[in-house]
Amino acid sequence: MITFLRVDHRLLHGQVAFSWTQYVGADCILIANDAVMDDELRKTTIKLAKPPAVKLVLKNIADAIAAIKSGVTDKYKLFIVVESVEDAWRMACVIPEITSINLGGIKPKEGSQNISKAINVRPEEINLLNELVKAGTEIEIRQVPNDRKVLFAECIK
Repeated sequence: MITFLRVDHRLLHGQVAFSWTQYVGADCILIANDAVMDDELRKTTIKLAKPPAVKLVLKNIADAIAAIKSGVTDKYKLFIVVESVEDAWRMACVIPEITSINLGGIKPKEGSQNISKAINVRPEEINLLNELVKAGTEIEIRQVPNDRKVLFAECIK
């Protein structure tokens, strides 16, 4: 069962590993990211941030989608973390169980606009998020669970 999907350019770190994992009651964290699979240093760093009682799985986006669709993850309370809006969009478009996406940290990039404290999106990312909203996916912005939930649509002018 998918409990949560978060977009965070840092992937797994203290906020995600402890605050969010406990808040959503996850027993498995799935890091879905294409670049991390070829980066031993990042993989090691992510593994060091894992909470002790939680399973950690690292997969590229295609393999993560295949695993979820196959049902192999059904036995877990799955918390998915992706690095980008595009990755979240790729997953949400083919996995109907993803009904809500949390934007937690997206660093500034060339051409991006700041829409919240730690959320910077480019026009093409805004289009992808709007597409998901139109399809019925809730897109929310929160750094930590205790923050007030702000809907993406409220931040776009």
